[in-house]
Amino acid sequence: MNIPLIGDAAEDEGVARRIAFEIETTVLDNVASLKADSTNMVIEVQLINSALSARGLTKEEIADKLNKVRLLRGLVEVRDFDILIRCDEPSFKKLQMIYEAAKAAKIKGIDGITRAVLARDEKTGRWYIVTEGSNLKEVLKVPSVDAERTMTNSILEIGEVLGIEAARNSIIKEAKGTLGEAGLNVDTRHIMLVSDLMTNDGAVKAIGRHGISGRKSSVLARAAFEITAPHLLRAAMNGEVDNLEGVAENIIVGQPVTLGTGAVNLVYSPKKKKGDKK
Repeated sequence: MNIPLIGDAAEDEGVARRIAFEIETTVLDNVASLKADSTNMVIEVQLINSALSARGLTKEEIADKLNKVRLLRGLVEVRDFDILIRCDEPSFKKLQMIYEAAKAAKIKGIDGITRAVLARDEKTGRWYIVTEGSNLKEVLKVPSVDAERTMTNSILEIGEVLGIEAARNSIIKEAKGTLGEAGLNVDTRHIMLVSDLMTNDGAVKAIGRHGISGRKSSVLARAAFEITAPHLLRAAMNGEVDNLEGVAENIIVGQPVTLGTGAVNLVYSPKKKKGDKK
């Protein structure tokens, strides 16, 4: 995602970094070091104060989040400088499960966004955030985020949050950007045709066999795209009939396509010259 900022966050690096930490998913492993004590069947969580300060977290908030994890519920104990997680069974396997659950426990941030990096626009000097992962619906709720200019390359999310027309425009933008980076100049109308085909029924569909190509009525056209044998076998079991009305299926059987000049039958009767017999 590309997330422009507004207000003080766009001008102040410190404010922008706090917004980035609000968006980035923080797990316990990011703010603490964990040590499993198999002798006493406990896990010691040693908090990293600098990481806590940067992310605006406290020891009590972390303990509260850990208590909400099902496997850790009721096992978390807050001590003077760290947190202790006790294993409720004398089992090394259970201790390892608790260790893994605690290490991956979500403390803060938005689901789906594993990393948020600050960047600065060279032209305007304003700060913006680039993320790994996407969650458009939740990011738009974050204060100081410019909702009108926030972009994601997740077309499905755009369709769910902003509607099918926004998803269509996103397909055009992403396709043009990808082709342009490869040095290919494709007429926008070709890309618009593909985007219209992918969104014409109100939902975003893929081009592959799980989308448009897999929904074709022609058996041979589906088989020509991918997984030929399963398509033919399933069609034979269901007794499907192919009327050979499209391009691919007519090329496969070696006959003219019923489009353009192939859509009409032309009979030419030359003019008869004088003296020719009837």
